[in-house]
Amino acid sequence: MPYRKPLFRLAPLALAAHLLMAGPAAAQSAPGTQGPLVPAPNPALADQIDQRAKAIEDKLIAWRRDIHEHPELGNQENRTAKLVADHLRALGMEVKTGVAGTGVVAVLKGGKPGPVVALRADMDALPVKEQVDLPFASKAKGTYLGKEVDVMHACGHDTHTAILMATAEVLAGMKDQLPGSVKFIFQPAEESPADFEPDGKKIWGAKMMVQEGVLENPKVDAIFGLHVSSAYPAGKLSWRSGPAMAAADQFWIDVTGKQTHGARPWSGIDPIVVSSQIILGLQTIPSRQINSMLEPAVITVGAIHGGNRMNIVPDNVAMTGTIRTYDEGMKKDIHQRIARTADMIAQSAGAKADVRVVELYNATVNNPALTEQMGPTLRRVAGEGNYGLQPKSTASEDFSFYQEKVPGMFFYLGVTPKGTDVEKAAPNHSPRFYVDESGLINGVRALSNLTVDYMAQAQKGS
Repeated sequence: MPYRKPLFRLAPLALAAHLLMAGPAAAQSAPGTQGPLVPAPNPALADQIDQRAKAIEDKLIAWRRDIHEHPELGNQENRTAKLVADHLRALGMEVKTGVAGTGVVAVLKGGKPGPVVALRADMDALPVKEQVDLPFASKAKGTYLGKEVDVMHACGHDTHTAILMATAEVLAGMKDQLPGSVKFIFQPAEESPADFEPDGKKIWGAKMMVQEGVLENPKVDAIFGLHVSSAYPAGKLSWRSGPAMAAADQFWIDVTGKQTHGARPWSGIDPIVVSSQIILGLQTIPSRQINSMLEPAVITVGAIHGGNRMNIVPDNVAMTGTIRTYDEGMKKDIHQRIARTADMIAQSAGAKADVRVVELYNATVNNPALTEQMGPTLRRVAGEGNYGLQPKSTASEDFSFYQEKVPGMFFYLGVTPKGTDVEKAAPNHSPRFYVDESGLINGVRALSNLTVDYMAQAQKGS
């Protein structure tokens, strides 16, 4: 179907949409989230991780504050990348910069042969003006879609970067005892590039890193990542097996009618009325046309533009929105249903609807076997009563592109001050998003222990 450029450009602030709207973990069983606390496969290394993590906690927080005060938009993370690369080189690692634009990748070779574990952190910030009163609050500016904007780490990627920097230092201090290698992936543009224009061809972030071979040489056996969330108290860990975060696609629908005087609508074809019917018709797709017992889905029209005067029926209306799904087959089916619904409703009025869909992020799916295997590690790290099942999130994450190539596990780390009602905490992407730094050390402990335990289990199984 021909595509005519929309009448506007939508700033994709929520492509990754890390609003992480899921509430506190539900009390239900799921692979890896239930079961007794079991000892570490190598208790001596687990104790060493705790000691090393505690020893550099002040550095962890200092890195986080420095990065928070100097945020950079997607594919502009030059200062952050240099900070990371300099730190990794100082630890004696092989470091590669300029990956997928501004990404940094380093390899830590253990003292013994074994699997390759990858750990990932994203580095980019958002075009948001900070409204949190902190001595290190961001006052940074950047260029986004050709305009000067305020910039803030409103999604917590500053904490992800600092946590992985600290994890690298912890594991580097133990490298002679590691039966395997660790690949540290510091990724740019998870939220999308600062010059993002969805054309279906341009790729960025994790997808570009995979394309440039980040999971090869050495080949990665498993990958782990985390995301901080205001939906949980500081230090709490939450995860789920299988589909955990939704795929995110963007769609455009251009409706063409026939312009006429608003007092004589019968003389033309009103694309505004047709568009309103299409919007309502789209809502019957998730509510009436798909099997919601398989997986849920969301279709949202986020913007609609048409007309410029109260008494003129315009020629055109342009709308755009997002699709959130968890199942690949269902996603493709919904794309077809959107096109058919818009086209048939438009035809019924003598109008025309041009539909375009661009796939942005695939569903984040935690490998069930890996999640079952490593769940005991996260339970032990978190401690009794400090972990739980993560409800499915309709937010999206490009960590999914790594998981499509190698077994991967992605989990949440709470950052809301304990005693605060998480339902009232400012969510990720809010200008008032606030991080309780006391919980960050659990991120370091989690990534470090996942690495060591995975290696130990692989060694026993070999």
